[in-house]
Amino acid sequence: QLQLVESGGGLVQPGGSLRLSCAISGVTLDYYAIGWFRQAPGKEREGVSCIGGRGRLFNYADSVKGRFTISRDNVKNTVFLQMNSLKPEDTGVYYCALAVGNWCDRSAGDFDSWGQGTQVTVSS
Repeated sequence: QLQLVESGGGLVQPGGSLRLSCAISGVTLDYYAIGWFRQAPGKEREGVSCIGGRGRLFNYADSVKGRFTISRDNVKNTVFLQMNSLKPEDTGVYYCALAVGNWCDRSAGDFDSWGQGTQVTVSS
């Protein structure tokens, strides 16, 4: 059964780091795109980053370039989001999601399986 479970969120000071994990069961990652999305209070959901089935990376948000890095461990069937130099505006619930097909150049609506989310709060 397909399941996505996020972990690694928490409270961190500005300038700090967190690594989010998305453990995926029920599929082989080679054939899917895995994206990270976030939603801040009162704002619409925003795409952050994506990794395709062949490991090709795609950034959705210019605001995270140079700070966030997505990666994948095929053995553990887990996708990570390393977040450095965190800012208060990075606060929100972070979700991982899966889309059939191994490309990332697509809209959030193409991602049809989602995790429950993990809260990230950046505050002093």
